[in-house]
Amino acid sequence: MNDAALIDRFLEMLGAEAGAARNTLAAYRSDLRLASDTLDGRLVQADAAALQKVAGGWADLARATVARKAAALRRFFAFLADEGHRTDDPGAALPRPGAGRSLPRTLSHADVDRLFAALTERLARTPPAPLDLRLAALIELLYGSGLRASELVSLPRSAIHPDRPFLILRGKGGRERMVPLSDRARAAVAAWRARVPADAAWLFPSGGQKGAGHLSRLRLYQLVKALAAAAGVPPDRVSPHVLRHAFATHLMEGGADLRALQAMLGHADIATTEIYTHVDASRLVELVNARHPLAEVLASRKGAPSVDLNRTGS
Repeated sequence: MNDAALIDRFLEMLGAEAGAARNTLAAYRSDLRLASDTLDGRLVQADAAALQKVAGGWADLARATVARKAAALRRFFAFLADEGHRTDDPGAALPRPGAGRSLPRTLSHADVDRLFAALTERLARTPPAPLDLRLAALIELLYGSGLRASELVSLPRSAIHPDRPFLILRGKGGRERMVPLSDRARAAVAAWRARVPADAAWLFPSGGQKGAGHLSRLRLYQLVKALAAAAGVPPDRVSPHVLRHAFATHLMEGGADLRALQAMLGHADIATTEIYTHVDASRLVELVNARHPLAEVLASRKGAPSVDLNRTGS
């Protein structure tokens, strides 16, 4: 079989058996096709030298991109070996970028306050514009519940109930999780949903029309950038994903449990969630001084007579 046919079979397997997300499958398809093109359609027959040639074209790419491309090829060759299309696996020749992660971009509490102040000003108009109601619901769910952009725009109209403080969501990789909903988010969604036709499939229809698809991720990105500009926050610092990061970072700063945060964000591996432990060192010192069991003992000794440690005992 040729490269194209086996790439299709591999991706079909990855989606059906491993539950890979649609975006992951699309990225892997692109990576494998580009590698096949580099090798003139002979990726399936590639040896270690050929894979090193492919990897040589990744020199200027970000480490995360190189890691993804290498992972796609390694999984592809493991699939070929498992299915009997090869008797060897040349994947070891591919680079393995270091596991270090850069800290996610996030927003300060002041930045978030400015975004919501701009929203509040819009909603104070009488009557509020329907698209401002939609924007309020989108932002409340991004920052208040940490939804991914793809999860948010594809919410069914009936996904959120006014009397239920949580949402059952099928997210990345097809995994289900329970997402908490604040009173503010539920109120914002209720105000917007009243403007969405009762027989609409999506909570955020494209163009507000019930028969259309749902709002695109690109349009969500544009809406968030426009709000940032209106709020006086540099738009290049704000995106739907940055609001998700802010949700997680601010919860960690507030003392959230790492495992609980992992469940809310839908991370399969807690190592992914651990990037949100980048709280200020000064706050960690303050936390230890205030919460450590010895803190109370030390405080009680402040009024006690000092002890001369240089004095020798009798």
